[in-house]
Amino acid sequence: MSTPDLTHLISRAEQLMARLENVLPHPLSEPDWASAVAWRYRKRSSGGATLEPIRHIGRMQLSDLQEVNTQKERFTRNLAQFVAGRTANNVLLTGARGTGKSSLVRAGLNEFAEKGLRLIEVDKADLVDLADLV
Repeated sequence: MSTPDLTHLISRAEQLMARLENVLPHPLSEPDWASAVAWRYRKRSSGGATLEPIRHIGRMQLSDLQEVNTQKERFTRNLAQFVAGRTANNVLLTGARGTGKSSLVRAGLNEFAEKGLRLIEVDKADLVDLADLV
């Protein structure tokens, strides 16, 4: 291939890449982890996604939670291991509405945020994107 042909091919490839970059979603940028302790993962109609900081977290404390002592103890032990960099388990909280799942998460976040714990809220429909977040 001659130099003019190669130059033309490179030019066309650059034009194609520029057009593709205008259409493809931008990669998710890493948030400033010090600016907030929790974020919401939001998909955009353009196909991209963002992490929006959640500025107001309820001041729920672990001591506020009653009648869930076993679950609270296991959950907080796991969080303590996680923020210490030790082996921790994934957590799946199940139960009927109003049984304290969100309150337990909020209280755990408030307890361990100063030790570096951060939270990203992901809607059920967006769980397919979870691998892109971790």
